[in-house]
Amino acid sequence: MTDSERRIPEATVARLPVYLRCLTELAEDRIPTISSERLADMAGVNAAKVRKDLSYLGSYGTRGVGYDVEFLLFQMSRELGLTQDWPVVIAGVGNLGQALANYGGFTDRGFPVGALVDVDPSKVGTSIAGVNVHHIDELPELVADKGIAIGVIATPAGAAQAAAERMVAAGITSILNFSPSVLSLDADVSVRKVDLAVELQILSFYRRRSDGAAAVGSSPLDA
Repeated sequence: MTDSERRIPEATVARLPVYLRCLTELAEDRIPTISSERLADMAGVNAAKVRKDLSYLGSYGTRGVGYDVEFLLFQMSRELGLTQDWPVVIAGVGNLGQALANYGGFTDRGFPVGALVDVDPSKVGTSIAGVNVHHIDELPELVADKGIAIGVIATPAGAAQAAAERMVAAGITSILNFSPSVLSLDADVSVRKVDLAVELQILSFYRRRSDGAAAVGSSPLDA
């Protein structure tokens, strides 16, 4: 069965990086095998889900032994496209863009920052973490010269859509959006959104629920 015939559900794809992180930790500790139950515990899911997810990779483990950590790590890295580097361009070098550019974890995980672009004349020509800042007008040349595969939007909300359209016009079809805005792009463009405010609001919801439960369960003697 070819990759095009074997469709992996989006929910499974979303869990693969979590499994990958767990497997990397195991490999660093030189642990040779892992059971589905143990991997499920590390990843925060149930064992049946782990076995189903790994079956999409063609990996079924060995009864009584489990999964070979190194082989599973290779399979997962290959499926996620991590056997090669995918250079990234960051659009917008304000506080967030600069923080992302300075984060060494991208390069360590196969996503080196290949280019930085902005429209502010005071920022164009400067350098951040050894990467020069170019005007966004140069994006097509940068994509071609540096093999840029992924675009990161770190602009203010009002500039995000235009920046994304410039990326798509330059040939980028995978975009990570950090701006607090919803992008409207063609269906063949893959967009992932990271909204820190939304995540904080979700945490606020659970915190409120937790505080409410504590208040309901308290007694006058606790006051």
